[in-house]
Amino acid sequence: MIARYSKTISTALVAVLASGALVSGAQAGCLTGAVVGGVAGHMAGKHGLAGAAAGCVVGHELAVRKKKQIAAQKAAAKQAKLQAQQQQQTQQLPGQQPATSH
Repeated sequence: MIARYSKTISTALVAVLASGALVSGAQAGCLTGAVVGGVAGHMAGKHGLAGAAAGCVVGHELAVRKKKQIAAQKAAAKQAKLQAQQQQQTQQLPGQQPATSH
């Protein structure tokens, strides 16, 4: 039964992947989820529209989470780089002598 729809499924997936370059991440997540959910819903008993709606919601949520995760990783990397630079600068201050107590 899947072989019967394989051309339609592959065409839909190519269209979604191609449109991913034209839309934001969350929108692409919705489109991808809608295609996958629609196919799954159709195969599960002619519930393609409900599957597409649920897939869109799930795909959007996953795309938003991924976007937040990537942003957090970039922020952490930037913070680590700044800390390393500050540490390096404090170790290499020219002309300063260590403080001595009298």
